[in-house]
Amino acid sequence: MKILSVNIAVPMRSTAKNVGITGINKRPVDHPVEVRAPGPKKVGLHSGLVGDQIFDVAHHGGDDQAVYAYAREDYDWWERELGRPLPDGMFGENLTTLGLDVNGAVIGELWHIGAELVLSPTFGRIPCATFQARMAEPRWVKRFARENRTGAYLRVVTPGTVRAGDPVRVTDRPAHGVTIARAFHAHMFERIELHDLIARAAEAA
Repeated sequence: MKILSVNIAVPMRSTAKNVGITGINKRPVDHPVEVRAPGPKKVGLHSGLVGDQIFDVAHHGGDDQAVYAYAREDYDWWERELGRPLPDGMFGENLTTLGLDVNGAVIGELWHIGAELVLSPTFGRIPCATFQARMAEPRWVKRFARENRTGAYLRVVTPGTVRAGDPVRVTDRPAHGVTIARAFHAHMFERIELHDLIARAAEAA
């Protein structure tokens, strides 16, 4: 399991209505990137990666969405479905992973990346109008949600640096067993809030 690429925003104007400049356009970089907790969503540093930019601070960024990770294996699946190439960073993720079951990650487990950095999955990515405009695929928001290959937002537990090629170790999986994919489906299609889902899972364990 490793980090395949580290991706930083190259700001661009979105074609989505009332969006303006967006940071969804992320490109791989070939140098180490510092990662730290950004603070509160609307008033903090927004992204967990130094040098990254988030413009829609009402809906993105902050400590619980400090870093966004997406699996190369899910990109490969989407490439076959859509019949088009999808380079690392296309979905706006900071970290493109290889060999890591991102959607199967248990909320609250720990990802040890490289020598120091520790991240923890919090929730899946909810698709929005900016993402729809970026992809220009019919009914993309509904399709992305239905397929439940959302990738994972992560909070920063221990700051550090990350670069392409860093190994990833997963430890300390909580006993509740609620995964990113399970929580996303419950939120989107069953109208169950995350804290309720985790509480139910913990009681049943």
